[in-house]
Parts: sequence; C-alpha cells; structure tokens
Amino acid sequence: MLFKHTKHAVERERNEHLLATIYSVKASWDHARETERAVYEANINTELHDRAHLQEQKYLYLYRLARKYHVHGQLNQGVVSR
Repeated sequence: MLFKHTKHAVERERNEHLLATIYSVKASWDHARETERAVYEANINTELHDRAHLQEQKYLYLYRLARKYHVHGQLNQGVVSR
C-alpha cells in the first residue's frame, strides 16, 4: 500500500492537533485577559487590549473549526461544577 494512514487515522490526528491548539490558545487568551485586568488600574495601554482581543479571536476561530469537524474535547471542571 502506498498510503499507510487510513482516513480515520488522519482525521483522528487532525482532531488531536486541533484540540491541543485550542487548549494552548485558550490558556494564552486567559493569560492575556488576566494581564489586561491586572494593568487596568494603571491606565491600560491599547497594546495589551489588542493582544487580548487577538487571542480571543484566535480561540473563537479554532472553536468554530472544531464545531465544523464535530471535535469534542475534555470537559472543563470549572464549567461542570456550576
């Protein structure tokens, strides 16, 4: 066989990579938001706000992509406990 990967293996690998990227971007977005909040009292500059907004947009794009491919990750314990 020329191609050893089946369609399902390729999809599974894509989904795992997508989820890992989503979790990474979500952590980055949370960090940017916390930094923005911490500096807010000291007359926040627009660069911090722009970085937080950029991270939010990256996360939302990846989230929409995951929904398109019907990818499901792990449940966030903070959401489950509420």
